[in-house]
Order: sequence, then structure tokens, then C-alpha cells
Amino acid sequence: MKKIFIYAFSGLMALGALTSCSDSEGNNDEPISEKETKLSRVAEAYVNHTVRPTYKGMADAAISLHNLCQKMEEHFEEGKLTQADIKGAADSWKESRRYWELSEAFLFGPAADYNIDPHIDSWPLDKDAMDRLLAEIRKGADYSLDNNFGYGLLGFHSIEYMLYELSADGTKSNIHKADYSPEELKYLLMVTEDLRNQCVCLEACWAGTDNLSAEKQEILAEADLDKGKNYGDMMINAGEKGSIYKTFQEVAEEIIQGCIDIADEVGNTKIGRPNGATDIDDRNYIESPYSLNSIEDFQDNIRSIRNSYLGSRDGDPSISDYIKSVNPTLDSRLRSAIEDAIKAIAAIPEPFALHATYPAADNAVKVVGTDLVDVLEEVYSQLSK
Repeated sequence: MKKIFIYAFSGLMALGALTSCSDSEGNNDEPISEKETKLSRVAEAYVNHTVRPTYKGMADAAISLHNLCQKMEEHFEEGKLTQADIKGAADSWKESRRYWELSEAFLFGPAADYNIDPHIDSWPLDKDAMDRLLAEIRKGADYSLDNNFGYGLLGFHSIEYMLYELSADGTKSNIHKADYSPEELKYLLMVTEDLRNQCVCLEACWAGTDNLSAEKQEILAEADLDKGKNYGDMMINAGEKGSIYKTFQEVAEEIIQGCIDIADEVGNTKIGRPNGATDIDDRNYIESPYSLNSIEDFQDNIRSIRNSYLGSRDGDPSISDYIKSVNPTLDSRLRSAIEDAIKAIAAIPEPFALHATYPAADNAVKVVGTDLVDVLEEVYSQLSK
């Protein structure tokens, strides 16, 4: 998500909230309001049909990515590594990447508490440092993930850099040539294994470790990443002992705040910084530049807002249902604002790096970073009444 902004105290705050709520008896058998009843159904659908399936898909694709990189190494050792092998891994990278971007409206909870977001998605890639690292690796330098490489040399974007090559004029993304060194492939395997482990950890934190496959439970155990938490159950059981949420209104507010955060980031940081529309004008602040996946990334972020607000399955109880019942005009405005944001982003041509200052990008900054954010904030206020 963000370049490397780590809020070290967030996990402590969450643990403190959990301890506080755990000390209470939770449900005191008082009648639940109609609003709370509606929002309780929203929470269950949101967790079971949006968050958990998204993280499961991401973890599955990350496992596939690591396995395909292992296949690349095996074929390299046999002298028969092909472009098709590399493309298979690159396709799995895009699949896992898609699920990650579809999760960015719910980066609260474990993604923040355990620094998983900056760990796997710090950008832009430190290209100069990455080139120096790869040069040392080619010379046989000893290294491990404990060598304090920093998040900027791990995660999605270091893997992207090793699987894709950008043409000299920056207009075309190609699959990396099959000219790796044995040491480079070893590093690629280490980074994809680390990504896989973090993705499985996210799934476990929302679904509960016991609900994962035996393969994933083994991955967690070997990586020592079983946090023993089930944020999904905490959300579904708001007000009960062990939950960090006192009410389902708090749950709904958390969901919408997550939407506000990512809308603001897409409009004012991911698009706004390279566009020069913010105080920080950084033409190199480009997400997914080597795969030319930037526009798809941005759109998937807005789709994550849509899934969070409308639900991922037709007929699911949603925050949209509740807002429509109390303020139908506001609900209609947010639905339109979400679709307008997706269309505005789609109007920016790839490569984004070459079109970040074009009129279409100017428009997207406003439509996403101001218009969508403003309506989301109105929805948050409506929930709080």
C-alpha cells in the first residue's frame, strides 16, 4: 500500500482493545436495535463472502507462484528453463496481485497490526538498491531475508521486477529473459516463499487457523506465523466477549473508514503524486510499473470499495442496504461515485508512468481523491447517527 509507513503502535492498540473487551461479559441480554440487527447481518456477509474469500484467493495464488518459481529453478538446473515457465510464474503473480488490490479496502486488522501491508507491498521498488543487490548476488554474496534488506526489496514489487522487463522506451512489458543466475533464482524463491507465508498468515488471521487446509497450517507452523487470532469472528461477534468491537455500528464504521482510506490513497497518492496534484510531486512514485499493471491495480482498489459497500454476492445484506433504508439519495450517490471512479481510472492509458500528467489522470485525481472520498465520508457520518 504505502511506501513504508509503519505504525508500530497499531498492534499494541488492537491488543489493548481486545484485552479491554475480553474483560467484560459482552452481551448483557439487552434487546438489540433494528439498526444493530441489520448491521449484524452485514458483518457476517462481509466477513464470509468478501474478506475471507479474497484472502483465500490471494494465498492460493501466492502458493502457486512459489511452486512455479521452484519449477523455474528445477528447469534452470536441467538446462531447459523457458519463457513459458517464467510466464506461468508471472501469471500467478498477477493473480495474487489482483486479490491483494481487491483487499485494500480492508487493510485494518492484521494487515496493519502485523505490518503485513508494508512487508509485502512497499513501493515504489528501490530499483538502484535492487540492482546492487542482484549484482552482489550474481557474485555469490551470502544473503538471507534476515540481512535487513528492508521492505522495499521484498514482496510483490521485487518479484515483479524479477519476472518482468520494461522496454527501453517504457511502453511495453515483457516477460523476463531466461538468463537468471542460480543465485538470482535462489533469491526469487526466498522472496516468493516469504510472500506466500505472509498471504497465508492474512487468511489465517481472518478465517482462523483451524479452518485452513492442512498444507496452509503446515506453512504457518514452519514460518512461525500463527497469530492465534480470528478477526473475522471478532467482527461477526461484535459486542461479545473476545471481540474488539462493542457494536455492529463500530464494525460498519470500520468498513467505511477502510474504504475512505484507500479512496484517498488511490486518488491523492497513487495517482496524485505522479500527477503532481499534491504537495509531493514525484514522477517516479509508480505502482507496478514493470508489469504495466498500475491502472488495473487502481481499479481493483475501487472494486474493493464496491465489494465492501455493496457486498460481493447478489442478495447479500450490505451497508448499501442500510444506507438506502435511511437515506436512499446518499446510497445512490455513493453507488454512482464508485462507478465514476472506476471509469475515470480506466480512461488513463497505460503505461501510467507516461500518462500520469495527462488530463485523464487530472480528472481521476478529483473523481477518486475528492468526489468519492467526500461521499464516503457522508456515509460514515450517516452510520454514526
